[in-house]
Amino acid sequence: MARRGSYAKGVAKREEILQRALEVIAREGYRGASVRELADAVGLSQAGLLHYFESKEELFTEILRKRDEMDRVAFEPEAVAAMEASDGTETDLVRAGFVSVLRHNSEVPGLVQLFSRLAVDAADPSHPAHAYFRDRDAQLQESLSDALGAMQEEGTITDRIDATTLALVIQSVADGLQVRWMHDPSVDMAGTVTALLDALAPTGASTADE
Repeated sequence: MARRGSYAKGVAKREEILQRALEVIAREGYRGASVRELADAVGLSQAGLLHYFESKEELFTEILRKRDEMDRVAFEPEAVAAMEASDGTETDLVRAGFVSVLRHNSEVPGLVQLFSRLAVDAADPSHPAHAYFRDRDAQLQESLSDALGAMQEEGTITDRIDATTLALVIQSVADGLQVRWMHDPSVDMAGTVTALLDALAPTGASTADE
């Protein structure tokens, strides 16, 4: 029983670390979020903090995983509600989901910095974040492809390009926009992807909000 209690406490502490780390990085930025500062935020030594993670890289990877989890909780219900409140099309689901996450990202620059930095480093298969990015990209690709395919069936987006390729294009545009936005905060990430969706609408149709 004591072992089970210790395990539960360890899980709770790990969760606390990730929650507080998200706050610190969102506020201080990636460069300002050293292991020392993250440890101070949860009342641990650096060694104590890394007791819960195998390395600094694994810690940062799990922070991104926690961010994705929180974004799903925050934005998936909003996306479904928007779809149900309007005409029920996949266009509304993409706008209220994927585009809303991009809009939110402009409010948390530190997390965008962390994501972009790790995305480059994780190209190395031995990097702790490699599997995270591989799986995340595959899941997002599948989700976007399904939604875009449905939009093509609805006639709200062109079918001249297959949905899988369109999903890759939109996902790549979004990732690239984050890098551009870090150099120039005046870049409107959500607005640019929305404009792309509008441009992909067949002649006589529009994905623009009513």
